[in-house]
This record gives sequence, C-alpha cells and structure tokens, in this order.
Amino acid sequence: MRLGVLDVGSNTVHLLVVDAHRGARPLPASSAKRELRLAESLDEAGRISEAGAAALVDAVAAFQDRAEALGAHELLGFVTSAVREAANADDVLARVAEATGVKLEVLPGREEAKLTFLAARRWYGWSAGQLLVLDIGGGSLEVATGLDESPSAAFSVPLGAGRLTRDWLRGDPPTAAERRALWRYVRAEIAEQVRPITLAGQADLVVGTSKTIRSVARVAGVAPYGEGPYAERILTREAAAEVVELVSGMPAAARAKLPGVSPGRAGQLLAGAMVVEAAMDLLDLAKMAICPWALREGVILDRLDRLT
Repeated sequence: MRLGVLDVGSNTVHLLVVDAHRGARPLPASSAKRELRLAESLDEAGRISEAGAAALVDAVAAFQDRAEALGAHELLGFVTSAVREAANADDVLARVAEATGVKLEVLPGREEAKLTFLAARRWYGWSAGQLLVLDIGGGSLEVATGLDESPSAAFSVPLGAGRLTRDWLRGDPPTAAERRALWRYVRAEIAEQVRPITLAGQADLVVGTSKTIRSVARVAGVAPYGEGPYAERILTREAAAEVVELVSGMPAAARAKLPGVSPGRAGQLLAGAMVVEAAMDLLDLAKMAICPWALREGVILDRLDRLT
C-alpha cells in the first residue's frame, strides 16, 4: 500500500510518501517539505501567530493534495514540539482539521523517542544489540535505549536547536556570554535525565538521527547523503566538540557555506552542535553512527505493524 506521513515539526513541514507493506522495507516514492519555522512564530504568550497558523493550514492542504495525487491510501499526520507546546495548540489543530479534513496527531516527547527508536532498531536489526538513540529536532532532544523494539528507558527535554537559538543565542554570531549561558543550561538539563539511561546498561551501538545531527556530522566530514544510505557515517565526540569550536564565532551567513548546512538551518547549527557534544559527553559516548531513518519512518513502521 502507499502511505503518506506528514511531519509538522518545529522547523519544517515534511511529507514523505512511501510504498509500504508489513514485513517489507518502506520504499520512498516522494518527499517534499516547506520551511515554516513554527517555533519562531510563537509570541510572548507562547501562542502560534496568525501568520504561522495560516501558513500551516496552507502547507497541510497542499501536501494533502500532493499525497492524494500520488495515490496515497492514507495520510498519517502528526505534530511535535512547537505545536504540541503552543498555548493555542487545540485551536490551531482544529483550524487545520476544519480547513483540510486532516486531523494531526499530537505526539508526546516520549512517543517521539519510542517511534524513532523503532526506526533505528529496524534499520540496524537485532545484531546491533543494545541501542542508544539520540534525536535532535527543532524543539526537543529525545534519547532512548534498549534491547527490544521499544526502549526500556527514554526521555525528552526541550533542547531543540531552533528553540535554543531563539531563546539563548540572539547575536549573530552569538556573544561569548550567550554561548556560556547556553552551555550551562544544556548540560544541566541533560544531567537531570541521564540516570535511567545509564542504569539501562552500556549500549552496543549509539545512533544519531535527525537533520540537526546529520548537519553536525557533515560539517565534521562524514560522507554526504549523495553517497547513499549505506555509506558509513560515524561522528565522534571529539569531532562534535571541534564543530562547536569552529562555528562559535561564525555568523549564520558563513555557516550556510559549510557542507551539509542549508541557509534556513545555518543559524541553528551552533545550538545543535552544542547539544550533540553535551549529550555525548554526559552520556560518555565516544562515537555515534548516523542513521538515515528517524521519526517519520518509525510512524510508518508502527502503522504497518498494526495492520490486520
């Protein structure tokens, strides 16, 4: 069957259409995205602005049309951190549903972690042993670990690259004081959560997913996406720290010229790299493999598993 998954994230709205059958690998048929940067459309009261809500309705309508034109049997739509935590989330979701007929599911942070973990487990298989999976989005960081297809321990914290950039790194480039304040905040937030992950046991394979981690890894010199999904991509803790050092004094325009960094995400690169380096340090991770599958694939796999 052909499925569409519509991922409304803090930075982008992404439609992935796949040919999928239970027990088989989902094959991508089409991928499209719009950069809405909903996390930056929040006002002081934490409400998504009128412009942000209108842009979301327009994007969902357009992607619904695209999915139908491509023959998708079902469109699985969901929202993550930016919409989930907005003060007017219910109103915005009701507006989307009324205008388009698409009911977007609100994914809690732990559910994000669970589904991303499922995608990584299916990609690497049982031979990978105990997995530890890190995912950094625009609004949050998810970490999960376990031996099975569901994690035995997981947490989600509001350490997304877009959120941190908006709230902490206002300069271009950020000042030393801004960077230091963010450094302390990120480490304190992660340190509060690491105990259950540590108690779950040492991971046999550490995996990083998401555009943020892929961008940090590309700047560190890993293989570009054009070399295919099976190219080995390993990011070390030392390399992540070097990326932080490299981009700390760069304005966004200079970061956008680095390999694997789009202009729209260049401003968030430093915050993302700082979260990667801090998480690897506090979890005592020497290296991580970069997984091509993440939350969207996890949503598809979970849906296929529930087919009767």
